[in-house]
Amino acid sequence: MAVKIDVVDVPIPEGSNVIIGHAHFIKTVEDIYEAVVNSVPGIKFGLAFCEASGKRLVRHEGNDEELRKLAVDVALKIGAGHTFVLYIKNAYPINVLNAIRHVPEVVSIHVATANPLKVLIAEVEPERRGIIGVVDGHSPLGIEGDKDREERKAFLRKIGYKL
Repeated sequence: MAVKIDVVDVPIPEGSNVIIGHAHFIKTVEDIYEAVVNSVPGIKFGLAFCEASGKRLVRHEGNDEELRKLAVDVALKIGAGHTFVLYIKNAYPINVLNAIRHVPEVVSIHVATANPLKVLIAEVEPERRGIIGVVDGHSPLGIEGDKDREERKAFLRKIGYKL
C-alpha cells in the first residue's frame, strides 16, 4: 500500500490561537461549543469537525464568522475523518484545553498554538487521510539563561498566570 504524505499550512490570524484534535461522534461540535463558551466569558471562536462516515460533512459552529470560516477551510484542507479545528480569540488555549479534554467524544489534542503551524497528513487511499503529526513553531536557538528565566517569569505575571 502506498502512502502519500501531504503538508497543510494552517494560517493563524493575529491575536488568535488554533487547537486541532480528534474526536469520534457527530455531537462533537455541540459539546466542544458548550465547553468553550462555558470556559471563558467573551471568547470568540470558530469550530469545524470532519465526519468520518455517513454524509461525511464538515460540521461547524461558533460565534465569530471569520474564525468559523477559517476553521471550515482548514478542516477541508486537512480532510481527515474525526478531526476538529478550533480557532479562538480573547483567550489562550490554556483557558479551554481542560474543558475540551473532558468532552466525552474528544480522543486527543494534536496541537494548541499561535505559532506558525503545519499539519502532516498521510493519505493511504483516495478519500482516506489522517494526521500523522504537526510542526509547531520553530527549532530552539539556545538554552535559557538567568536573564531569559527572569523574562519568562515576568511575562507570566504580566498576563496574570502567576502571582
